[in-house]
Amino acid sequence: MSLSDSLANDFLFVAHPGHELCVHGWLSSAQPKVFVLTDGSGHGGQSRIGSTSKVLNQVGAQLGSIYGRFTDAALYELIVRRDFQPLLRIIDEFAEAIVTEQPRTVAGDAIEGYNPSHDLCRLIINAAVTIARRSGWQVVNRDFLLARPHVADTDRGAVDFQLDDAAFARKLQAARAFPELQSEIEAALAGELLSLREYPQLGSWMIANNGDTNLYRTEVLRLVHENGYEEEFPNDVPFYERYGELRVADGFYHRVIRLREHMAPLAEALRHFVERRSN
Repeated sequence: MSLSDSLANDFLFVAHPGHELCVHGWLSSAQPKVFVLTDGSGHGGQSRIGSTSKVLNQVGAQLGSIYGRFTDAALYELIVRRDFQPLLRIIDEFAEAIVTEQPRTVAGDAIEGYNPSHDLCRLIINAAVTIARRSGWQVVNRDFLLARPHVADTDRGAVDFQLDDAAFARKLQAARAFPELQSEIEAALAGELLSLREYPQLGSWMIANNGDTNLYRTEVLRLVHENGYEEEFPNDVPFYERYGELRVADGFYHRVIRLREHMAPLAEALRHFVERRSN
């Protein structure tokens, strides 16, 4: 699909500033309203929301009402303490925005088991979309990968965009001009994840690109099949648990976020919330 045939009147909802770079070509064409869950400050405390604002300004995208709402540390604590109420308010706010503004499509982070905030963002999107649909607006729900290169996936009803030379050059320029993400971007363009450079004992998790940046010419928005959260990890421990254990050992985190102790109960709480909203 060409960018000229891109989706119109869209929302984009991501967990962290910088995720918009993964779909920069589509972002530039569709100019969606962009919602960002956290400020991307990580354990270092330095917000990167300003860098995303510059990207959005350059492509003419709008800022949503939810924009850097939590620090990463605050969101981490909400998950660990199972303090779900602030997250339920986010769902209501985003669902109301969908019903009021009636975007044709909502796109956002995919569940990959790589980072719990990414997965949480997807759970929030799915909950808000369900509420909006039951209110009468049949919005299309799409996701995109963050930790792996995009590959066309026709079986999931995906739409893919192949960037021409000019659009691809703008994407690389935007990525290289995002100061807080330079280490991650350098690793990604080399076919690696920064987390695996830091902890090689975690093994290979990403589809290696052998340094071929042309893989990032492809941008894929997949049709979301809203399965139960635990069903996404039937035979494996999510990457974020193993990575979290190493970060706790090195003193960066004080507790590991785990699938069955934290994320599965959170997903269940969101599911019950949506059911109550529908009654």
